[in-house]
Amino acid sequence: VQLQASGGGSVQPGGSLRLSCAVSRPGFTAYDLGWFRQAPGKERELVAVLPWRGDRKQYAESVKGRFTVSRNSAKDTVWLQMYDLKPEDTAVYYCAAKTDSAPVNRMSNYVYWGQGTQVTVSS
Repeated sequence: VQLQASGGGSVQPGGSLRLSCAVSRPGFTAYDLGWFRQAPGKERELVAVLPWRGDRKQYAESVKGRFTVSRNSAKDTVWLQMYDLKPEDTAVYYCAAKTDSAPVNRMSNYVYWGQGTQVTVSS
């Protein structure tokens, strides 16, 4: 499984961005996908999870109601729509995937990682 994140940029507080994660999965492998972020000087954290079945999406408390994770019908692109962005959302955002049945809410279970995309929220 190969992943490529894109869509980052600089926005003002209150603005919106949509991140994309292109997923290449030989044999149409099923996968759970997580979005993570890492701010300068901080640990990487889980932002949102889209399980393969599409149900039971999970979000960090800090982004609930502002971020939405979704996927296209071909299941080769996953988006993270971000609204009402705040300066504290500034970070490098990563998409990652796992193909086993391990819990989706543990970062250590994700073995496939894309490169990060920078999101900067500043006035």
